[in-house]
Amino acid sequence: MIIILLATHFFLTFRLKFIQKKIGKGIRLSVKSSSNSEGETSSFGALTTTLAATLGIGNIIGVSTAVAMGGPGAILWIWLTGVLGMATTYAECYLGIHYRRIGKDGTFSGGPMYVLEYGLHSKPLAILYCFLTLAASYGVGCSTQSNSITDVTTNLWGLPPYIVGFVTALITGLVIIGGIKSIGNICTKLVPAMGIFYMAACIILLVLNINFLLPAIKLIIRSAFLPSAMIGGFIGSTIKTAARYGIARGLFSNEAGIGTAAIAASSAKTDNPYNQALVSMSATFWDTVVMCGITGLVIVSHILKYPASVKGASASELTTVAFEQIPFGGYILGLSIIAFATATLIGWSYFGEKAVVYLFGKEGIGTYRICYLVMIFIGAILSLEFVWELSDLINAFMIIPNVLSIWLLYRDIKCTE
Repeated sequence: MIIILLATHFFLTFRLKFIQKKIGKGIRLSVKSSSNSEGETSSFGALTTTLAATLGIGNIIGVSTAVAMGGPGAILWIWLTGVLGMATTYAECYLGIHYRRIGKDGTFSGGPMYVLEYGLHSKPLAILYCFLTLAASYGVGCSTQSNSITDVTTNLWGLPPYIVGFVTALITGLVIIGGIKSIGNICTKLVPAMGIFYMAACIILLVLNINFLLPAIKLIIRSAFLPSAMIGGFIGSTIKTAARYGIARGLFSNEAGIGTAAIAASSAKTDNPYNQALVSMSATFWDTVVMCGITGLVIVSHILKYPASVKGASASELTTVAFEQIPFGGYILGLSIIAFATATLIGWSYFGEKAVVYLFGKEGIGTYRICYLVMIFIGAILSLEFVWELSDLINAFMIIPNVLSIWLLYRDIKCTE
């Protein structure tokens, strides 16, 4: 998977003439009105739906486990996955919009399944991708998120997991029952607010650790390409482990190569795949290049400043230990995790719903929503370790048909209007 992903990222980066340099245009287009174009939601609504699905625990707990298991060098691999993955996000979203279809009721549907069917003319691969998306919605988008919410609420307030699971399912159900328009409306308000709140706290921590910021950057770069011995609170790591956990957690965070961003992008009001693909590309920038990057710097600079503070901490607690440096830091981080995870629950429900529509028609939406809400409750009381490993496995299988379609249809992808 590392070879396939990096090869795809590099190929598209050069094929599309380093499309990443147009990130500024993508950000500007994301807030530009597109009401006169065909689609169900605004460009910004589609973007925030994508961000809602990707700005989850991968940005906090995922980065923490990457550092604990892959060493500080994993942070650079996460960041590189984000920078290079922007080209892959652009490509899959361009194809998703290019091959999207309009239903009899006026709804827009697109994404890898439609690219596979109408671009590659492979219905079996499209069906396979949809079943994998369904599995991922119950794992990546559901169980891991609700379990993390339970973990936070239990540690901070001692709330019973089954009550938290029920309330989380109820809140999610009230949002997703309205479909993409309801999801888009909630996400346009929730995503910017939670992003600013979390980044503000991270910036305060980086200011407090300012003298260790440059050494942290040097350590991250050096450890990514050289075997590292145990340093401070870090485990020792090799280049292989740093790359493995960095790329896996980067992929879990931004989903570049999985193709889910194209599902949300296809609902946007746009007549131009180029413009919306640039907007969707900015999701990977905000998610991994900015959010994961800043989380990684907070963790590494803190451990260099207070190496004894992380001794005995679990793989998922490095971010928590770093946040305890500021007043009410544990509560700030806890609220961030709850907000991020809830947003992911909402965003991923839409991805799974579109897979159900493709497989079974609109008649299957009601059953899917009920099962999704039940899985939120079940995920809240399950062990998380198995779900994380299962999520990595499902991600890997989703990559194969999606990346195959990109490689075979790359000539359809334009890097200019």
